[in-house]
Amino acid sequence: MSLRTLAVFVAASATALATLVTASALPTNAAPPGSDGCGQVTMSHLEARGEWDPLTPSKWAFPGDQIILTERGTAPTGPRRPFEYAVLTSGPQFDSVRFDAEVRLDEPTSVSNRDVVLIWNYQSPTRFYYAHISQDNTIYPHNGIFVVDNADRLRIDDQWNGTVGAPPAVDDMDWHDVSVRYDADTGAIAVHVDGAEEPLMTATNTAFSGGRVGFGSFDNYGRARDISVTGSPRNEGRCQASSGA
Repeated sequence: MSLRTLAVFVAASATALATLVTASALPTNAAPPGSDGCGQVTMSHLEARGEWDPLTPSKWAFPGDQIILTERGTAPTGPRRPFEYAVLTSGPQFDSVRFDAEVRLDEPTSVSNRDVVLIWNYQSPTRFYYAHISQDNTIYPHNGIFVVDNADRLRIDDQWNGTVGAPPAVDDMDWHDVSVRYDADTGAIAVHVDGAEEPLMTATNTAFSGGRVGFGSFDNYGRARDISVTGSPRNEGRCQASSGA
């Protein structure tokens, strides 16, 4: 092989190798950081003040490891709905979503209607879903799944029979794990408490989908920690939330 032929061969081989390395380093189907292969994004450690937008900032505390609603909210004008909450503003809006948190009801157990609420698909102050986590299950607005759709909150969970609903989600002042799972394609909703395999509450509703998550209380106060959200970002293709709904 002549020196000229050898030089041409070496140059061609170097070009092919560079192309192969570039293709391997930058695959076209790579998922963005923080997401999995089907387009889901996971966010955790969401307790910082700057990540939340409270309705009434003076009623909240953000010590760094918790978000705390320190006092009762005030009934808003318009449709009947939760009095006070904070909406997670960091990260994307989600279609299908799984919203996990440890929650605690801070009012004493002698207050039978005490509650906290987990919100998802928040689109505006009069359009969102929420799970009401309470120790009372004998009154329409307690311990159930609800939709606010430019009208008074509507109860939609399968467990409510007109007199009683699912067993009380919380009956003490301890911390409890709550997981809300929503499938945007089917409208399936499930609320799991303390790691139970079977959901405490279920519902199906397709009134609307896509939005943010939030935490608060209907007319009491409490706190949350170890907050995480996993879901498919809105308008980026739907993908069933982790572990299903």
